[in-house]
Amino acid sequence: MDEKKVNDIFSNTILARGCCLAGKTDDENNPVFSHGCAKLDVQNWLKGLPFPPDFKEFDCIEVRFKNNRKDFFRLQAGIEVHDGDIVAVEASPGHDIGVVTLTGELVRMQMRRKNVNPAKEDIRKVYRRARQADIEKWMGAVAKEDNAIFKCRRIAADLGLKMKVNDVEYQGDDTKAIFYYTADDRVDFRELIKVLAEEFRIRIEMRQIGVRQEASRLGGIGTCGRELCCSTWLTGFHSVATAAARVQQLSHNPQKLAGQCGKLKCCLNYEYEAYLDAIKNFPDTSIPLKTNQGEAIVMKIDVFAGIIWYAYKTNESEIFAIPVDQVEKIQSLNKRGKQVEKLEDFARKQEKKSELDLIVGQDELTRFDKHK
Repeated sequence: MDEKKVNDIFSNTILARGCCLAGKTDDENNPVFSHGCAKLDVQNWLKGLPFPPDFKEFDCIEVRFKNNRKDFFRLQAGIEVHDGDIVAVEASPGHDIGVVTLTGELVRMQMRRKNVNPAKEDIRKVYRRARQADIEKWMGAVAKEDNAIFKCRRIAADLGLKMKVNDVEYQGDDTKAIFYYTADDRVDFRELIKVLAEEFRIRIEMRQIGVRQEASRLGGIGTCGRELCCSTWLTGFHSVATAAARVQQLSHNPQKLAGQCGKLKCCLNYEYEAYLDAIKNFPDTSIPLKTNQGEAIVMKIDVFAGIIWYAYKTNESEIFAIPVDQVEKIQSLNKRGKQVEKLEDFARKQEKKSELDLIVGQDELTRFDKHK
C-alpha cells in the first residue's frame, strides 16, 4: 500500500477519534491533537510555568478515546509523553490506543474535580508511546467499525431484539469491541453476544446508554438551526423539569419543548436561573385585580421587561400591559378593601387580539396573485 493511501486511512482513524490531523504514520509518533478540536478539550494553563528545582512532576496523564471518552493513566518510569502523542495503555484485556490530551500538574486538578484518587493502585498504566506496528493495528481495528454496526443491527433484528445499536468502539489491539445501544425495556442479549463473538472472533461487550447520549453521538441540527449542543460542547447532562418552561413563559407544547432525543431540551436550563432571580421581585400573579370594571386576571408575563399583562374576565380579547410596581400598588389597595377605577389608568399600553375573520382566507393559494 502506498504512503498516500496509508496516510489517508490514518487521517480517517484520527478524525474518528475526534482529533485534528497534524501528523503522519511514522516512527516519530508526531502529535495528532491540537487544542480546540475536541468537545472535552482542556487548555493546560499551567504548561510552561516554572516549578521549584526539587519539584516532582505528576505521574498521571489524561488520555482520550472514541466519542470523547477520557480516562486517567499512570506513567511508568522512563516514559515521557506530551499533548497529542499516541500512546498504548493498559486495557482489560490487552491494550488500547489513545491520544494524550493533558499532562502535568493540571491532571491532578482534573482528577480531584472528578473525584479520582491519584494514590489508588488500580489506576491503569501507560505501556509506551505507540509504535508503528501499534498504530497500523489500531487503524485496521477502527476501519472495521462501520461494517460491524450494520452487521450487529441486522443480527439483532433477526433475533427479534427491541434495541437500537447506534455505535461501536474497537479496542486498539483489535481484541474487543464495545457496542453501544438504546432500548426502552430490559434486553436479554446473551444470544446476541454469542452470535457476534462467532461473527467477529473477538470479545464482545454491550453497553446501554440513554437517549441523550445517543443524540450526542449521532449529532444533528436543532430547531434553532445550529448543531446540537450535546454533540458540540455540552459535556454533562442535567435533568430538565417542566418548571423551567413554565418560569420562562414558554408554551406547554411537547413538540416544541422536546429535542431530537425526545426529552426536554437541555437549553431550557440555560436561562432558568436568570428567570428565577428576575421573577423573585414579581407579585403573586394568582391573585386577580379588583376594579370597578370587574376582576382582571393574568394573561402573560414579560419577566425581564417587568410587565404583567392583564385582561378583564368579561373581555379576555383586550389585554393591558401593567408594570410590576403598579400591580403591587393595585394589590395593596385591594387588600385594604379598595378598588381602582379601571386598568387603563395603570396600563403602559393596550393590545387587542386579532379577530378570527381577519385571518380567514390567508391560506388560500390565490393570495399571492396580482389582482388587476
